[in-house]
Amino acid sequence: MNEFTLNAEVRSDLGKGASRRLRRLASLVPAVVYGGEKAPESISMLAKEVAKLLENEAAYSHIIELNVGGTKQNVIIKALQRHPAKGHVLHADFVRVVAGQKLTAIVPVHFVGEEAPIKKGGEVSHVVAEIEVSCLPKDLPEFIEVDLANAEIGSIIHLSDLKAPKGVEFVALAHGDDKAVANVHAPRVAPEATTEEGAAE
Repeated sequence: MNEFTLNAEVRSDLGKGASRRLRRLASLVPAVVYGGEKAPESISMLAKEVAKLLENEAAYSHIIELNVGGTKQNVIIKALQRHPAKGHVLHADFVRVVAGQKLTAIVPVHFVGEEAPIKKGGEVSHVVAEIEVSCLPKDLPEFIEVDLANAEIGSIIHLSDLKAPKGVEFVALAHGDDKAVANVHAPRVAPEATTEEGAAE
């Protein structure tokens, strides 16, 4: 496993106005850490450190060592609020990781074997880019692989078609939602004109 670390400071100036000032004046990202036995904690992090961490896709689904003013704790990213136009992080939610206690996390999806259905003349559409999973911290996968090598044209790949890694459960499936992950369809061909307008009678 890669090691991810992030430095933060406790934030006492709370509220939307304070968060805006943090972002504007100090290039800091406000965040909240919650879960485990401790009370929720408001923190701030350097925006450039957050951006650097998130350059690596694996950071989204890995345990991060969060150093808050010298006190270290293991967390995972629960949610990120981004600027709608610029894409940078405006706010982050972290959940504390407790050994032996299940956690839920959003894990990226990696699609493989797409060449096979494409060679048969199909087109592949990705329906989801990430999947919510539930597992113990030690079983947290870096990504979920979706193998499309045997997918036929006209087929839909659902969560129930995927092989979950050992100790990992798909949250949606546990709630009875067997959502589509990808589908393979015939190429969309524009209908050819059957009559010529303006033809001489």
